[in-house]
Amino acid sequence: MTRVLFTLAAFWCLAMTGSAQAFDDDFTDSTLRLDYVLAGNSHEQHIYFSEAKQTSRWAGRKARLTDVPLRGNGQITLSDHATGRLLYVHTFSTLFQEWQATEEATRLERAFQTSLNVPMPQRPVDVKVTLTDFHATVVGQLQHTLDPADILIRRVTEPQQPFHYVWKGKTLAGGDPDITACIDLAIVAEGYTHGQMDKFHADCQRVVDALFAHEPFTSLKQRFNVVAVASESADGGPSVPHQGLWRQTPSSVHYDTFYTDRYLMTDQMHRLYDLLAGIPFEHIIVLVNSDTYGGGGIYNQLTVSTSDHPTFRQVLVHEFGHAYGGLGDEYYYDDGYETMYPADTEPWEPNLTTLADFNSKWADMLPKGTTVPTPPADVPNYRQIRTDEERRLLNAATQRVGVFEGGGYQSKGVYRPAQECRMKINEVEHFCPVCSRALVRITDFYTSQ
Repeated sequence: MTRVLFTLAAFWCLAMTGSAQAFDDDFTDSTLRLDYVLAGNSHEQHIYFSEAKQTSRWAGRKARLTDVPLRGNGQITLSDHATGRLLYVHTFSTLFQEWQATEEATRLERAFQTSLNVPMPQRPVDVKVTLTDFHATVVGQLQHTLDPADILIRRVTEPQQPFHYVWKGKTLAGGDPDITACIDLAIVAEGYTHGQMDKFHADCQRVVDALFAHEPFTSLKQRFNVVAVASESADGGPSVPHQGLWRQTPSSVHYDTFYTDRYLMTDQMHRLYDLLAGIPFEHIIVLVNSDTYGGGGIYNQLTVSTSDHPTFRQVLVHEFGHAYGGLGDEYYYDDGYETMYPADTEPWEPNLTTLADFNSKWADMLPKGTTVPTPPADVPNYRQIRTDEERRLLNAATQRVGVFEGGGYQSKGVYRPAQECRMKINEVEHFCPVCSRALVRITDFYTSQ
C-alpha cells in the first residue's frame, strides 16, 4: 500500500523563469545536502532549516536546471544572492504533507524530517523551500541565504557505508559508472544483520531483475545505475509496532505508519541520508528484510519495499512508480479523512485528472470517439482469476486508454486512464500506456543532457 501525498499541479515540463546556463558557470561537481524539519498540523505548516553538508560528486542533472518535469507538492529553488538570477529548481513530496491529510493532524502538532540534495553553488545563493496544499496554493515557505564558504557546512568526503554497483547503465573509460548520463538509484539495506549481507546482495539483484522486467524500464535499462548500500542492522527485520516489536535498524523503517498496519515507511530522513553520504545517488529504495506485505513511495524522496513477500516484484514496481515517476494511485475506496483532489484543481500526477484541465493530461492519447467518462468493459474480476485466458483479458484492459471514474482514493470526481493498471492492482503485468509515457518522459528529462 502507498499513501503518497497527492496535491495539485501541472503535468509536464514547467518552465521556470531563468536564463539558459552552463552548469560549470554556477556550480561545482559536488552535492550540497540541506536538512529541514517540517512541522505543524492539518491547517498550519512551518519549515525549519537544520544543517547543511557537502559530499563529493553531483549525481543529478546538469541541464534544464530551472525546469521541472512535475510540480509535486514541494519545491526548492536556488537563486544567485547578488543578482537574483534563478539557478536551480527541484520538486518533491513529503511524509509530513501526507500526514496533514490524516485525522490525527486535526488534533496534534508533529514534526517530520526531510533532506534535499542540490548542486553545490560557487557563490552565495538564496534558498527557498515552499509547500503547497491540495489547491496548489503555497501554504508554507522558508527562505535563507547560504554561503558555500560557510565553515559550518559539514564536509563528508568518504562513503559511510560499504557499497557496490549491481548494475551500470553506462560506464566511463575506466569502468566507473557514468553518474551524469544515468539515473543513479541506491538500494539501502534495512533489517539485514552482518550475517545476512549475502542475502541482501542477492535481494538487490532481484530488485534489478524485477524493475527491468517491466516496460518501459526494460527499454530504459541503459539509463540507470543501481548501487547496493550494505548498511548493517543490529537486529534482523523491521519494527512492527502493532506486535510490540521495535528493532535497531539503520533507517528506522517500521510498519503501522499513520496507524496503518501495512504502511511501511521511515520519518528519519536525515539518518537515511547519513547512510548514503559520499555515495552518488538521486533515488532511494529502502529494501526491508521481511516477508510481510508492506511498502510505500513518496515522490522524489524514497521507495520502501519488503524483500520476501510473494508480491515483492509487483509492489516494488508500483511503489517505484510513485517515488520515481510521480504516478498516483489509481485505486479508490472513499475512506480518506480529507479529499486530496478537489474538483477545481487539476492533479499534478500525470495519470490522474479531475477534468479541470484534462487537455494537459492524456487527451491526445484518447481514441477517436471515446466517451468521457468511459464506461468500463466487462473483464474478469482480478480477485477471481483462475485461467490464463482470464488473465489475458484482464491484462488487455491495461492497454485500453479512456477516462475511467475512480482514482486517487476517491470513487467520484477523479479519473484514471485505464480500467486496470499496475498503479491500481498487483494482478496485472503492465503499466497502462499513459503511465508508461509518463515514465519515459521523466527519464528523458533527467538523462537527455
